[in-house]
Amino acid sequence: MAEATISNKSGNSTTKAPVKAATKKKAKRSVPQGQMHVMATFNNTIITFSDNNGGVLASSSAGACGFRGSKKGTAYAAQVAAERVVQAAKQQFGTSKVDVFIKGVGLGRDAAVRVLAGADIAVDSIKDVTGVPHGGVRPKKARRV
Repeated sequence: MAEATISNKSGNSTTKAPVKAATKKKAKRSVPQGQMHVMATFNNTIITFSDNNGGVLASSSAGACGFRGSKKGTAYAAQVAAERVVQAAKQQFGTSKVDVFIKGVGLGRDAAVRVLAGADIAVDSIKDVTGVPHGGVRPKKARRV
């Protein structure tokens, strides 16, 4: 590690301070096949690209793309968010095949999947993983008049 000399006001240059060494550049990772998770609610759409083990590669949402308020829940906002995350996954990781997992009931469900066709990414499967309640909450007490 290199050291730099620092002189104080009196002119003595005996004080030594370590200089930070250059760090290695991170190796570029290639992920040809991955997963695309779409969570579409009425208020927002969140899209995440991950590898097959579940490690997140890139993610975006309608809110992160600049949409605010009720505009975040629209299909167009989901399309813009999907375009951003698909472009990042293709450029940085070389993703060309995906399995799509859709969760939720919002307007962005179909719009996010349609972006993949325009970006030349092959879709292996589309699976709906929306949670279905079984049992539900306790019913309301009977009304007595």
